[in-house]
Amino acid sequence: MTTPEPLPRLAVVFDFGSASPMGILASARGLARIVFLCDRDLPHVRSRYDDLRALAPVCDITGLTDEQILAHPGCADLAGIVTFSETQLNRTAALAGRWGLPFLSVPTAAAVTDKYTQRRILAEAGVQHTECRVVRDPADLDPALDAVGLPAVLKPRSGAASARTCTVHSLDEARARLRAFTDPAAGGSPGEFVVEQLLTGDPAVAGEGWADYVSVESMTSHGDIRHVEVTGKFPLAPPLRETGYVVPSTLSEARRAEVLALTTAALTALGVRHGITHTEVKLTPGGPRIIEVNGRLGGYVAELVRRARGFDLVRAALTVALGRPGDPPPTAYRRHAFQFFLTPPMDAVTLRRLDGIDELGAVPGIHLVEVLVEPGAALDWRRGTLAYLGIVHGSAPDHRGVRRLVDLVGRTLRIVYEGAPNSDETPTN
Repeated sequence: MTTPEPLPRLAVVFDFGSASPMGILASARGLARIVFLCDRDLPHVRSRYDDLRALAPVCDITGLTDEQILAHPGCADLAGIVTFSETQLNRTAALAGRWGLPFLSVPTAAAVTDKYTQRRILAEAGVQHTECRVVRDPADLDPALDAVGLPAVLKPRSGAASARTCTVHSLDEARARLRAFTDPAAGGSPGEFVVEQLLTGDPAVAGEGWADYVSVESMTSHGDIRHVEVTGKFPLAPPLRETGYVVPSTLSEARRAEVLALTTAALTALGVRHGITHTEVKLTPGGPRIIEVNGRLGGYVAELVRRARGFDLVRAALTVALGRPGDPPPTAYRRHAFQFFLTPPMDAVTLRRLDGIDELGAVPGIHLVEVLVEPGAALDWRRGTLAYLGIVHGSAPDHRGVRRLVDLVGRTLRIVYEGAPNSDETPTN
């Protein structure tokens, strides 16, 4: 009897990201043997380290240089490397380059994690010009806003999940927001920001009740770009926080084709040859426009695509990390799947009560009400999308059914917040 060849070893550089350890291991079954590369100096890694060691092989890279990681016995005989964490893209690209493994190149990883550099590359390639300026301190705001115009978007030069991101309508507002985002005494943290042109959306493209932007989930292997999904969105919460996703989107075939063509051009310009990407696209009166390209799997999207279509995006990411061709199946939807985030108002600072969870969970079409905070928890809108209370997971036969279920969330849950000290009243949902 012939002994089967052992599965290839695939390194996952671990940190907070868009796929859980259990999800990664489940998706890797029959495809690869996973080894987690763990830097215990990172708070999220440190908190999960013992659990990870109980699940799978772990290579402790704490305090190691890239050269030392390359020589580590636990990293021997790797056939691929990947990360699902925005913060680890550059490190993973550097290691992949040293090992000669398929992943984003070092320049491409730098471009997809640096919003200013990305804008410059897209403009130079003729894909899209969007006014964007770097802001290092409040003194930079005046000339930056003169160049970009108002209103504008203020956001970290590198970041994810809309954290510390907002629109600004005046120089004074921009100064106040930048101080709040960067002053440790006010709960902020130092760092470079950008101000960029605010893209004006056309609400008619996706339709009433839906957001004026979508995301494109793509898999690329050896430069062959395959688009897997166009993900629809629920309208943003102020100042620019995502409130949930739906698969499939509501776009017409013609609009979908425009979005995919723009995404292909952007990925090509940025030099993406390997990996999973998550590209956010604004739907404007003049056609689709790139908001930003992310060089990793989008948060929460894999679970939606799996429920709606039965396709595993995590496994797809592992597959292209091994240098194998990406081959998504034909688009065929089992159901319209959604995730709706329980998003507090901007002036909420504390959760007082959250009632109606069991009642909502009993509604047909609602699969899970995932609550992530308890009464008494502090809330801060500056955390962006991750400032939510929880996620409602569900599905329906069509988009009308999805909207009916999402509208029911607001009528069923009873949420009471404590407002900021200068607010006039206690906000509720």
